[in-house]
Amino acid sequence: MPSFDVVSEVDTHELTNAVDQANKEVSTRFDFKGTDASFELAQHEVVLSGESTFQLGQMLDIFRIKLSRRGVDVDCMDVQKAEESGLRVRQKVIIKEGLDSESAKKITKLIKEKKLKVQAQIQKEQVRVTGKKRDELQAVMALLKAEDLGIPLQFKNFRD
Repeated sequence: MPSFDVVSEVDTHELTNAVDQANKEVSTRFDFKGTDASFELAQHEVVLSGESTFQLGQMLDIFRIKLSRRGVDVDCMDVQKAEESGLRVRQKVIIKEGLDSESAKKITKLIKEKKLKVQAQIQKEQVRVTGKKRDELQAVMALLKAEDLGIPLQFKNFRD
C-alpha cells in the first residue's frame, strides 16, 4: 500500500551555511562598519547581537534572505523579542523543527475533511499518510502544499 510521511525538518548544514554567510555580509557591509554585530548558532537557536534595534532589523532581513537562498523555508523561524542590556541588543531566533501535536492534528483533520480515500496517522513528530492509489497521495501532497499551516512541510519516504 503506497504511503508517505509529512514532516517538518530543517537542514542543519544549510542553516549553518546561512549563518556563516550572514556573518560574512554583516562584516563587509558599509552600514555595519565599526560595529560588533554578529550571528551565533547554538543547537536550533540563532542569536543576533548588535548595537541598536534598527541594526537587528537589518540583520534579521539579511538572515531571512540567506535562509531563502539556501533553500530553507523562513516559516521555521520563531523570532523572539529583542533584549536590551547596556550598549548591546540581543534577539533570539528559534528554529522550529518537528510537527507538534496541534499541527499534526490540524493536518489529519484537513485530510479527513476533504474525504479523500486515504488514512492519516500521527507518529511522534510526523504524520504518515497511506492510501490505495498513488494519485490520491499526490492529491494530498498538493492539498497540503496549498494550505498555509504556518510551518514548513516536507514529504519523505514516498513508498509505492
